[in-house]
Amino acid sequence: MQRRNVRPALRALRAKTGSLLLAPAAIASAMALITASPADAAVLWTADPASGAGAFDYTACDGGQITTTDWNDGHGDIFSINKPAGINRCEVAGAARRTWSNNSTYWWGYSFDTLTDDAQTVFQWKSWGTGDQQQQNYPVLMKVEGGRLKIWYVAPGEVWQLAGSRAWSSGTWHKIELGITTRSDTTGSFALYVDGSLVVDQHNVRTWDDMGNNPRWGTYGSTITDVNSHVWLDDLKLGQTRADVDQLTENR
Repeated sequence: MQRRNVRPALRALRAKTGSLLLAPAAIASAMALITASPADAAVLWTADPASGAGAFDYTACDGGQITTTDWNDGHGDIFSINKPAGINRCEVAGAARRTWSNNSTYWWGYSFDTLTDDAQTVFQWKSWGTGDQQQQNYPVLMKVEGGRLKIWYVAPGEVWQLAGSRAWSSGTWHKIELGITTRSDTTGSFALYVDGSLVVDQHNVRTWDDMGNNPRWGTYGSTITDVNSHVWLDDLKLGQTRADVDQLTENR
């Protein structure tokens, strides 16, 4: 709370009116503006590089490396997710001490870069459980594949539907804003903005599986098992609206 701004603001009101003749409701409104929380108060979670992998719930990266680094390019400390040749995935998952629920809306904002134009799966809205415990293994996922960023909806029965795509350039930071509204029926939705441009706004889909879901970021795919694939993440945050995690307001 910015208390030191209260008295100067009240003095300014007195200077204009001669005395505080405002109605109680007007005074309360003025005080609310004076003591308002910062604009980023709606951010629910951030992945702090100082916490390392502890910023997440768990990792799926046997044989890979999840570290932090600083490229001295103005981004500061960033997450480095390195999948060496010989394994098919290196991912971070969830958000430390957070749970996910049906009938909710989540927005994630972050910047990321890839070593190659074929990092395969770089985001999964991954279902819990295995086999018959699942109807949808990953209702929403994103791939960097063949020089394009693709976002897929995967319906029950492993029915893949390409929701949208755009050109992708490795070696360049891209700003991502991804929102998912969770529904266990077919009234869910998801939207993706890349570098401020809308790529997909999908409605009337099932986005919550029987045992629930959680997010994963990194690099994963059987077609890249034999090659090194590397992903970098910066300024990963969670909110309830796109405005909460708007990457274009970052001074970077």
